[in-house]
This record gives sequence, structure tokens and C-alpha cells, in this order.
Amino acid sequence: MIKSFRHKGLERFYATGSKAGIQPDHAARLRKQLAVLDNLTALADLPASWKPHPLAGGLAGAHAISVSGNWRLTFEFDGSDVHLVDYRDYH
Repeated sequence: MIKSFRHKGLERFYATGSKAGIQPDHAARLRKQLAVLDNLTALADLPASWKPHPLAGGLAGAHAISVSGNWRLTFEFDGSDVHLVDYRDYH
């Protein structure tokens, strides 16, 4: 279950469907990805096509999935809870 967000625009999109603060052309994919994250019980449940991977450096302990191009969702996973979901162009 998603417990917290870092990105306010993504949090608003999740709660209300408002596309303000996200790339509008990413909305359909983000909707699917957030639904999967909200029901996630194991990292292995993430589709391989989303290129899930652990992060290193300052984001060590977090994971990322591909949205489109350089855009990623990053998050921390603890048991069955997802924390600090962020939406970023990190490359």
C-alpha cells in the first residue's frame, strides 16, 4: 500500500486524477503503475517491462521503475508498504 509521496503533483494525481504537476502523456501509464504499487506485496511482482532496479548512492535503499524515456518513479519498499513515491527525470 502506498503510504507517502515525495512528489506533490503525483500525490494529487493519485488522489484526484488531476494532471497538474505531471506530464499529461504519462497519465495512463502512471495510473497503472500507482495501482500496482498500491497493491504490491513483493518487488518480484513488478512487471519486467517497467525495468525495476535498486538505486545506489544518495538514493540507496530505494527502487525505480521506468515511466517513459528518462522519467522514473522512485520509491522505498518496506514489507508490503511503499513510501516516498517520487516522479523524476533522473538521468
